[in-house]
Amino acid sequence: MDIFGGIISIIILIYSAILHEIAHGYVAGRLGDPTAELKGRLTLDPRPHIDPIMSLLVPLMLIISGSPIIFGGAKPVPVDPFNLRDGIKDLALVSIAGPLTNLSLAIIGSIIIHLSFPGVPFQLVSASGLVGFILTTIVVLNLLLAFFNLIPIPPLDGSKLFAGILPAKEAAAYLAVGQRMGMFILIFLLFFPIGPFSLLGFVSSLVSASLGLLGF
Repeated sequence: MDIFGGIISIIILIYSAILHEIAHGYVAGRLGDPTAELKGRLTLDPRPHIDPIMSLLVPLMLIISGSPIIFGGAKPVPVDPFNLRDGIKDLALVSIAGPLTNLSLAIIGSIIIHLSFPGVPFQLVSASGLVGFILTTIVVLNLLLAFFNLIPIPPLDGSKLFAGILPAKEAAAYLAVGQRMGMFILIFLLFFPIGPFSLLGFVSSLVSASLGLLGF
């Protein structure tokens, strides 16, 4: 990927992550917690959302290293579960809103590709020019964001969804342990495959399977 393509990819990644976080904040507000809105996070202005490491440094390093997978994120919106009407269950609804937003963006991008490039293979669409590159990048990055965030390891959204199906006591213990160790576990799995299992490879496989379901 050249520098120009890398810049476009980072911009798409940033705004996809911003929409992901806005969805969290919007649903939290509908369920009783206005924290994100009061903190000025329900905005498309990137400045309140940018995390220097996850929004810029990590994706840039992956692009420079030639990684086949690019990921990153925005600064998480603040959510106070004590303001939510139904505690952990509402927290699960807030959490699923982000990945569902990314999946929706991927589906919309796929529909536009099928209408604009009927019958053209996905890779050829990507190589066809600026519009094709932007559309295919929107699809791939949003699928990556959706599936990566659904991994049930704190602080990812999947951990709140998993906690939502547990009894209250077990859910609280799981999230508490995750807050202390989740990030270390996640980083370890990202960079140190366990035998044949690779977390990035697993997410990449889900993306590939989803592209097939989307008609590519």
